[in-house]
Amino acid sequence: MIQHFSSLVSSGVPCFFYTDFTGETFHCFTLDELDKEDVEFAFNSDSNETNTPHKPSFSPISIENYRQKFKVIQEHIKCGNTYLLNLTQPTPIESDFTLKEIYTMAHASYKLRVRDQFVCFSPEPFITIEENTIHTYPMKGTIDASLPNAIDAILNDPKEIAEHTMIVDLLRNDLGIIAKKITVEKFRYITTIDTGDKKLHQVSSHISGLLDSHWKDNAGILISALLPAGSISGTPKRKTVALIKEIEEYDRGYFTGIFGHFDGKNLYSAVSIRFIEKINGKLIYKSGGGITADSTEESEYKEMIDKVYIP
Repeated sequence: MIQHFSSLVSSGVPCFFYTDFTGETFHCFTLDELDKEDVEFAFNSDSNETNTPHKPSFSPISIENYRQKFKVIQEHIKCGNTYLLNLTQPTPIESDFTLKEIYTMAHASYKLRVRDQFVCFSPEPFITIEENTIHTYPMKGTIDASLPNAIDAILNDPKEIAEHTMIVDLLRNDLGIIAKKITVEKFRYITTIDTGDKKLHQVSSHISGLLDSHWKDNAGILISALLPAGSISGTPKRKTVALIKEIEEYDRGYFTGIFGHFDGKNLYSAVSIRFIEKINGKLIYKSGGGITADSTEESEYKEMIDKVYIP
């Protein structure tokens, strides 16, 4: 399928793709095939309905269970096996809306629905390729916007600075695998999202690089080389991904994969976060956050819960 995707891009055929967390499962369709596949996506598009962002009723993992996983991660950090690990967990939710209805009404920069399987309303871009320049925008760091001096607090927090810097370094190195002239265009800027009962400030950076002029011939290979996405895995990536599978004790599936489209000239993609999956007829919301040596279990647990919302 990766080879098929590269062939479509090389031929200038507009198409859509999505992957699982590791990038091992890669789906690709021409735009004409999407209706037949019952797949919908939207980039920087307004929703078709008026919707007030809200939190569905939910039952998260207990703080005691979360604490056990958190402590295991801290031990691995002390041993040098990881420096930053993005810990996520599944949360059962209840909603009166179908996945298609949630997709239609959700306000988000990047949206995806795959059949009656899952829906995603992501605030985080992954890579953009325009002409021969590749851009990535890692998002790492979240704070309740209602807290006193919230923006100054998160931008000056040593733990947040260290965590974000590690992700920027990881993404610089990842881009360096496939591109040259890697540049941090903008370091740690704020975006704000509405979760219904509160607003969250999130911290992002912008990194760019220069690709070979024939990048379209190997588009699928280039994307696969960057997966899993650094912002939702950790560093060092290979060892941290192995630890994630061991510690999380559930299958992320397409959550924290990527999805995107090629418009015939340029390529755009996003990270599959803010994600609801239907499993055995039940809705499961998957969320989490990055754990470092300076993290506290209470704040990380709260961040995981804060991210359970329908925008």
